[in-house]
Amino acid sequence: MTSDNVNGRQIVKVVNGHATSDGAGVHLTRLLGTSELSYLDPFLLLDEIRSDDPNDYIAGFPDHPHRGFETVTYMLAGRMRHADNKGNSGLLGPGSVQWMTAGRGIVHSELPEQENGLMWGFQLWVNLPASKKLTEPRYQDIPAQEIPEVVPEPGVRARVVAGEFSGATGPVQGISTDPIFLDLTLEAAKSVLIPLPTKYNAFIYVYEGSIQLGLKSPGAKRNQLAILGSGSHIDLSGGSTGARIILVAGRPCNEPVARYGPFVMNTEEEIRQAFADYQAGCF
Repeated sequence: MTSDNVNGRQIVKVVNGHATSDGAGVHLTRLLGTSELSYLDPFLLLDEIRSDDPNDYIAGFPDHPHRGFETVTYMLAGRMRHADNKGNSGLLGPGSVQWMTAGRGIVHSELPEQENGLMWGFQLWVNLPASKKLTEPRYQDIPAQEIPEVVPEPGVRARVVAGEFSGATGPVQGISTDPIFLDLTLEAAKSVLIPLPTKYNAFIYVYEGSIQLGLKSPGAKRNQLAILGSGSHIDLSGGSTGARIILVAGRPCNEPVARYGPFVMNTEEEIRQAFADYQAGCF
């Protein structure tokens, strides 16, 4: 399936990950939310945690606040415990997802529930439009068995976390930007055509192997994030050893962004108010 028609999206930029740390010293790779790629509306940040050395992750992410956006944690391996000041608690295991709407304010933690072994997963930050930034916090904790898996083409498997694809609807519901979140595995040289709303911004992160889009677009390989241009679909192929990727797309907010640390609002004054509210115990 290699039809390079005029409506097919191409890769317009490839971004390499940057090693950094966050939380209480968790080692991770940051793909989005860097000086090279600060924002892809509505997506604010993408981190990958991937290590079998407990020293890289054992301290986790102790209590910290958020306001004005959503955090998404998607696990491939390992176990992470979520708890927040709204009474929510959940254990994230392999293949599970947590989609937390911080809204007007929440304080939460994510701490490893293992002392050794591989910890592997992603954290994505998704902006909220101005009309939803002060909404009530919301928490969706979805186990692996509730995420549908489809085989749209021979040699291609897709887990549908959010949005619709190949007759399946992801269990994450009620998100302002109506996102698409797919976890795809492609065997070597196998292809699939994936429709995407034309007004959505979209990216692919390659976490294993390599990919090609159509015949003209540059490819992307492991640890690279590919920003997709305009179009109604992608014609995706696995490389010589296949590929594992996440494909993420969403409706842009098209609004000013003011961000500082754990707060994302529309103006600097709203950021100052967020700090004041947090310090006053209003979250």
